[in-house]
Amino acid sequence: MTTTAPKPRSETAEQILDLAETLIQTRGYSAFSYQDIADGLGIRKASIHYHFPSKTDLGVAVIDRYVARFGDALAAIGADQAQSSLAMLEFYLEPYIGFAKTPDRICLCGALAGEILALPPQLRSRVDGFFQTHQDWLTDILKRGTRGGEFALAAPPAKLARFIFSALQGALLVKRATGDATQLRDVITVMKLQLTAGS
Repeated sequence: MTTTAPKPRSETAEQILDLAETLIQTRGYSAFSYQDIADGLGIRKASIHYHFPSKTDLGVAVIDRYVARFGDALAAIGADQAQSSLAMLEFYLEPYIGFAKTPDRICLCGALAGEILALPPQLRSRVDGFFQTHQDWLTDILKRGTRGGEFALAAPPAKLARFIFSALQGALLVKRATGDATQLRDVITVMKLQLTAGS
């Protein structure tokens, strides 16, 4: 069975996805409309419907693109066996640090999780998949670091991966609410200290 690569999107479609991603990260999925995108890009709503017939279609496309972008980066760093496990973990932290430098952006799937019960099923399943994939990746890195003597874990890798992931996502939410960027920095500092203590 052969599969065909997805057709490349037009520049307009990519611009729509870019703005929709930012709106979800800053306002939430339920708090923006096609009119917001039309106004932001100076196009007609009909142009948006041409590329994404429904808001669910748009939401799915935004998440799929975000997940693929993140997933490709994680696969690349995970495949580089020359990197230390700590370096891999620091690479993973870069997007979080980038979000913390903005006034109000957070992880796309973290933003969607805050309104999960209001989302269409197609979006819910993708958010859940994103969370599970990232926790699995972190689990693998923690195991690798333990085998290599870089990390000394105080809990099983899978449980610690959940803790790290939840702490990072939560720190971004608190930072957005308070404007205090030290929230994320402190989480990262303590996390590294805990992982390397006694190693």
